[in-house]
Amino acid sequence: MPIAEYLKLHKDTKPTMEIVYVYTKKRSEFGRQCNFSDRPAELHFDVPPDEKVLHDYIERNPCNVGIQCVAEMSEHEVNTERFETESRGINHVEGGWPKDINPAEIEQTTRFRKKIEKDENYIGAIQSLGEVMEHTIQQNNAIDIYEEYFIDSNLDSSSEPPSAKTINVFRDPNEVKRTATSISWYPDGAKKLAVAYSMLEFQKHSPETCLDSYIWDIESPNKPEYSLKPISPIVSLEYNPKDPHILVGGCYNGQVGYWDTRKGSHPLEMTPIEKSHRDPVYKVVFIQSKTGAECFSTSTDGQVFWWDIRKLGEPTESLKLIPNIKESSRPLGGVSLEYEPTIPTKFMVGTEQGSVLSCNRKAKTANDKIVAIYNQHYGPVYAVQRNPFFPKNFLTVGDWTARIWSEDSRESSIMWTKQHTTYLTDGCWSPVRPAVFFTTRMDGCLDVWDYLFKQNDPTLSIQVCDTALNSLRVQDQGRLIACGSHDGTTTLLELSDGLCTMLRNEKAGMTAMFERETRREKILETRHREMRLKERSKSQQEKEEPEKVEETDEDLIERAEKDFYKVIDAEKKIRETKHAESNKALQDAKNALKNDRLPIDEASENNVGNGPISEEPEEEAKEQNDENGDVDR
Repeated sequence: MPIAEYLKLHKDTKPTMEIVYVYTKKRSEFGRQCNFSDRPAELHFDVPPDEKVLHDYIERNPCNVGIQCVAEMSEHEVNTERFETESRGINHVEGGWPKDINPAEIEQTTRFRKKIEKDENYIGAIQSLGEVMEHTIQQNNAIDIYEEYFIDSNLDSSSEPPSAKTINVFRDPNEVKRTATSISWYPDGAKKLAVAYSMLEFQKHSPETCLDSYIWDIESPNKPEYSLKPISPIVSLEYNPKDPHILVGGCYNGQVGYWDTRKGSHPLEMTPIEKSHRDPVYKVVFIQSKTGAECFSTSTDGQVFWWDIRKLGEPTESLKLIPNIKESSRPLGGVSLEYEPTIPTKFMVGTEQGSVLSCNRKAKTANDKIVAIYNQHYGPVYAVQRNPFFPKNFLTVGDWTARIWSEDSRESSIMWTKQHTTYLTDGCWSPVRPAVFFTTRMDGCLDVWDYLFKQNDPTLSIQVCDTALNSLRVQDQGRLIACGSHDGTTTLLELSDGLCTMLRNEKAGMTAMFERETRREKILETRHREMRLKERSKSQQEKEEPEKVEETDEDLIERAEKDFYKVIDAEKKIRETKHAESNKALQDAKNALKNDRLPIDEASENNVGNGPISEEPEEEAKEQNDENGDVDR
């Protein structure tokens, strides 16, 4: 049937669908299961062709049809619901006792045992069980199924290419995504990860923004295991290395508080606002102490405070980051801290002005507490960390480079990376390999540097995400590394064996490298010092000479004009002298020519009618004219 006629017949009909009943149960919970079977095709309706309508159609000739020799594909997307899991356990207690006996009461259990031992069937049961037990013990002694045969073998993983794989991704569960500003690993094994979330852009703060930070179980990325509910967003977070249940955090409003995961999500105590920092606390670190309750913090307000978490009413000690009070009384803003437990009295502070301050806590005066200043960065120093194997050498990350310093060389770093095209945001050493360190960039890349392998380029560069990476932390075993991004995503990566296994001569090689570079920088420093002394002595000699009258800009211009005209006049005199000499030579040549022509003319008059005149005098005259012509030229 033609389409036009079919549309005429059915133009008044409208498709209707009436929902009679909606089943909300699962198909398996009601009715009988449908059994489908094959059967031949059946014709239910047939529309024969109408010859009258055939004249209304025109045959298309030729008919152009385009064909693509490519299989037709269709794209479909399915967004499945996120599956959340919870870990639950059962606590098994001692059982098998009669109901009238309490297992916790020693007297009742002892009396019951004696009663059973006097039973006649007790000895027979023990003897029958003894044979089975003896057979089982002999089997266990025959072979140790848990024995590790290759525990002492050292696998050479140096030839393996460096790599890293993503294990889990932990996303901020809130709608308004915040930056993962700080990461801290659980001190008792790689089980948990504490992540501080904060909105560092003040303009983007809103009342709807969530303030919570979370503790994640690395096996369960769908839902955080624990929530920390602060008064103000947490900017820095740190686990207590002696007590895995206690965390200390620095907040955006400058307060410092501590949490005990056994006692709830809210902080047990916070520092008073009037005794706290005036800017966000960008770094807080636990220090070595007998109680394990002391920590210190820094902020961009230019202060370092020491705290005892058992009494946070006021800081136990403070330090203003003023390197030289004679030159400037304005303190430098602290951004990062470094503390090495093996050197308990020393610590280092990275500032937002690009300087690194080496400090001694036990110095007598405030000026003596800042021991040394290291200047070479052009922007905030976001990370400072000593090498775990060589405490005298430390790593700094700021602006577009990461630098390795030696405490003996203060004027310049001994080694540094290339200038990147994007800003570096964080960095740290590998805890198991002295030659490996990590840096994060604003373009979302994680760089792994192995200075024994090469120094100009990173050994491994990984594009973790498309947004900027803001924080970085390596687990103590050196295999797992966590990176926090600007949109609140924390990515957990596992490094290959080559990046977390120390090589045979790695420590000796790095010792030689650090000593060589330190010695080279000392030689350069000595040379620069000598040059500065020469310049200083030269300037002093110039000061001792009678001071010259300072010339103004007009005097300088006038003197320059006089010098210029003197040069022009001298050039003119030289040219005039040369011109006079050439004119004199020309005149002499003309006079000589005139004197040579007189005898020729007289001879020509005397020889009229006496035959041809000799051509030799004419040729001589031509030669003389040529010479005169050369003189004219």
